Amino acid sequence: RWMVTGALVVALLGSGASSAPPVERLVPRIVAVWPHDPLIFTQGLLWNDGRLFESHGLRGRSGVRRVILESGEADRIALNAPEEFGEGLALGPGELVQLTWEEAIAHRYSLDSLRPLGTFRYRGEGWGLTFDGTAYWMSDGSAILRRREVTKFEILSEVVVTLEGNPVGGLNELEYAEGQIYANVWMSDRILRIDPRSGVVTGTIDASGLLSGEERARTDVLNGIAYDPSRRVFYLTGKMWPKLFEVEFVPSRP
Repeated sequence: RWMVTGALVVALLGSGASSAPPVERLVPRIVAVWPHDPLIFTQGLLWNDGRLFESHGLRGRSGVRRVILESGEADRIALNAPEEFGEGLALGPGELVQLTWEEAIAHRYSLDSLRPLGTFRYRGEGWGLTFDGTAYWMSDGSAILRRREVTKFEILSEVVVTLEGNPVGGLNELEYAEGQIYANVWMSDRILRIDPRSGVVTGTIDASGLLSGEERARTDVLNGIAYDPSRRVFYLTGKMWPKLFEVEFVPSRP
């Protein structure tokens, strides 16, 4: 009787494992191509009400800019202190929040003028940041995403991101879109689509074909994901890329 029950348990477990949805393989389909300043070391990207906002890094050159999509030029700029290395950017309740890499300071800015509003403090490194409508999600280059509340930036919970059961490190720039978190993976042309409740990767996007080989040789890594919910399109770029791509994510052909 025990042997029969055990066999049934094994069968049920095997059935459950095999019925788990496979990871969706996607690629970006280009809708439009826009100019991007090739001197900007992109760290965070977001879209709000017809405006593009971008945070950028490198010490002595870090800051936040409001960008005109058609020209790629900034019409508002807030610079960080020379010793700071700017990182991810998110739009929270009525304000922008920008991380710094090793300084453990998050800068808060007004949305309309980029006027400084104060700071948050945190422990560890700051990489990517996004907002889910209730709380912030933050990456630090590991496989862990941490959810933080909006008034004191305190940690509410954390989740380990896994792809087919294995943790995925190097999580960088983040974007929350339609209930999922999209994450750049540092030093790769891959974007992950993550279920924030479980940390399970539900889709991978291969963005390796956006730039030509000649353009890619003169640039740094893919980094920067923004989402326009009104048109359901994404904007992708990279560190020191000459172009910003407006895309849709579609299934990859075998």
